[in-house]
Amino acid sequence: QLQLVESGGGLVQAGGSLRLSCAASGSIVSTNAMGWYRQAPGKQRELVAAITRGGSTNYADSVKGRFTISRANAKNTVYLQMNSLKPEDTGVYYCNADILSTGRGRSYWGQGTQVTVSS
Repeated sequence: QLQLVESGGGLVQAGGSLRLSCAASGSIVSTNAMGWYRQAPGKQRELVAAITRGGSTNYADSVKGRFTISRANAKNTVYLQMNSLKPEDTGVYYCNADILSTGRGRSYWGQGTQVTVSS
């Protein structure tokens, strides 16, 4: 059973930092693009950051200069370092990955991890 498991969420004061991790496990041939999305209460899920297998990155304007996405291909893992956190960063953060498994490739989602930033 292929799955993505996230960790690292929690409660932090404004200006603080958190590091999220997401590890893919199962019958994986290769992990291609990976990314982090977030969903705040009453809002649609939005892209926070994405990274290709080769390391090219893309960020939402609201997090540029504060968040850094990285990955470890050998571990099928993606990370999100979040610095200078703001209350508006609060939400459930979801990991997403395009994975080629035995016989097929598709997009997978993690279960989500809560990030709460207090003012």
